[in-house]
Amino acid sequence: MARAGITAERLARTAAELADEIGFDRLTVSAVARRLGVRDPSLYAHIENARELKVRVALLALEELADRVAGAVAGRAGKDALVACAGAYRAYAAEHPGRYAAARFGLDPQTAAASAGPRHAEMTRAILRGYDLPEPDQTDAVRFLGSVFHGYVSLELAGAFGHTPREADASWAWALDTVDFALRNHPSRKTTSGGTRN
Repeated sequence: MARAGITAERLARTAAELADEIGFDRLTVSAVARRLGVRDPSLYAHIENARELKVRVALLALEELADRVAGAVAGRAGKDALVACAGAYRAYAAEHPGRYAAARFGLDPQTAAASAGPRHAEMTRAILRGYDLPEPDQTDAVRFLGSVFHGYVSLELAGAFGHTPREADASWAWALDTVDFALRNHPSRKTTSGGTRN
């Protein structure tokens, strides 16, 4: 029987908060149990093992991040939407580093399909529609954007940009300008009247 006061939602949120504090890779059932003031066995009424605990945090993080991005890009298009989307990812990672790491946790195909993960891909594709990219280039662009956003954010969180006087915000803006330029000028873009649209 589940211990009174501990719900699946409370367990996931407590684990997410702890992941932000100590790091997602250091998250354990014992650590969460201590935070909740209970013994480890009390949590197994809600989870089967440590992996399921991490999956719960990953699902929470994906949902929160999708909501954050959706709010940021609402009513925007083109570069404005691109910048807003990227900014939402970066801000979430800075505020919730453990949850951001959890959002990259490997999920089995069925769990991933039922998660908020597909929303992220759909929102990215909605942004890319403004760049008139056909398939398979649109899929390549989705992966490209994810790589740029995650790569920059991960390096920034690791302190990789603290060794030079150039502000990280300035380099971030430069990177997004470059991404926008690359997408607008990609040779695979759909054409009208025999010419590439810019």
